[in-house]
Amino acid sequence: MKKEIKLPSEVWLIFILLVLLGFGAVAGGGVLMLAPDGSLMGMPVSLLKNTPFTNFFIPGLVLFLCNGIYPFFVAYWMMKRPNWQTPAHLNPFKSMHWTWTAVLLSGVIVLGWIVMQVIWLGYSSFLQLFYFFYGILLILLCLLPVVRKYFSQ
Repeated sequence: MKKEIKLPSEVWLIFILLVLLGFGAVAGGGVLMLAPDGSLMGMPVSLLKNTPFTNFFIPGLVLFLCNGIYPFFVAYWMMKRPNWQTPAHLNPFKSMHWTWTAVLLSGVIVLGWIVMQVIWLGYSSFLQLFYFFYGILLILLCLLPVVRKYFSQ
């Protein structure tokens, strides 16, 4: 019989942040893949002149998968905390359940996405700043003692 663990409000907040991130990125990435010319988002392809991309399909796919689908899985995994051996062996933080590392990685991915976007496209939108701090918030929440305790092995 599995022991029930009360979820701290900080863990619920991480869950909500991951789900919201997933919805936004699935929608944004999906629109970019549906209209790789950027027309559905009102973004000209000329924005990509300093990038390795000729249209928005690949950036949309990366957004869709890495900041969309992945956070949905992480939100599910962090609640279920499956006892899978492969991710546990790959986890560099052995004192923590591997799902903690997956949450932390979500924050790092958001930061990486935004940093690359600003490097390639320049700072052009409040959303870049918003998602930069969104990634930082996910990382900082992971570091809270109550969250670390929840995910400790």
